Amino acid sequence: MAVVGQPYLDLIDIEKQKGADGKVTSALINIVTKLSPVLATAFVGACNNKTTHKHAIRSGKGAAAWGRIYKGIAASKGNTFQVEDTTGFLEARTEIDCRLLELEKDNAAQFKMNEAESQLEVVTETFESAFFYADTASAPDEIKGLGARFGTIATSGPGNQIIDAGGTGSDNMSVWIVTWGPKACALIHPSNVAGGIDREQMGKQRVLDENGDPYYAEEDIYRLHTGVSVGDWRYVVRIANIDVSAFEADPSEAYNLLREAYYKHRGRISNMGTTVIYCRKEFLEGLDKLGTNSGGTENYVRLKPMEVAGKEVESYRGWPLIETENLLATEAQVP
Repeated sequence: MAVVGQPYLDLIDIEKQKGADGKVTSALINIVTKLSPVLATAFVGACNNKTTHKHAIRSGKGAAAWGRIYKGIAASKGNTFQVEDTTGFLEARTEIDCRLLELEKDNAAQFKMNEAESQLEVVTETFESAFFYADTASAPDEIKGLGARFGTIATSGPGNQIIDAGGTGSDNMSVWIVTWGPKACALIHPSNVAGGIDREQMGKQRVLDENGDPYYAEEDIYRLHTGVSVGDWRYVVRIANIDVSAFEADPSEAYNLLREAYYKHRGRISNMGTTVIYCRKEFLEGLDKLGTNSGGTENYVRLKPMEVAGKEVESYRGWPLIETENLLATEAQVP
């Protein structure tokens, strides 16, 4: 499980259920978990409309009224609107010269694994970048990531879930607090395709070198079908516009920002899944710097350790802090 007590299926659980059909090995699962913090902690679910996922988001509540005998109650209903989230797929391919595999029979499996790791790194990095930043409005072949949904500060809707840390220019970073669950945030995949990364072993293939001359190679294809669905935006908070250079010089506002995000996040009062905090190493380092106030009478650690995907990480109010290199330190100001 991604987090101790995780009530929902994550990518690791999905992969383990695929069976011994050669598509994905435990070694590949370990590689993906190591390379992608998001894939290691996300809830994964199937689309309800083949390659898309339709769901209703509540935008307003109904009304209730006090009644009395011989008096009616007016009808009331909440306001909702329908959202259709789309999926896309990423592919990477490995080719290993059959002559090389013949010469290194004893190490053939390791050769393939080394190539697999390099290709999976490309897939997971591309996916994580898309998870945070992709927008189908500008790149229709990709997915709609969180940044496209929480990209403008407002007083209602998703924009009300953005905290402005005050940075300007183009050297900002964000911290994301995400609750993973079927009614909160989820990674989705087409209903007729298994979740996670599939490995298709194509066997010996005739390929061409840079001069157009043929040779034979063992070919594998790695494919990830995925998309993002946010069922309730109250379970996602973005701390945006954190000026990286200013924060590194003085991270004293880190806990104030986390405190504000905590009380804005619905997950503190309603458990809809597993909540994770994604951030860059600069933010984690700033928290670490503030963690022990050895210069004064107060001397305690504000973060607590916990286990996520077999690794010990720090947590804030029970929510694990997960470092990812795919969050940029060059974000433009979120308006």
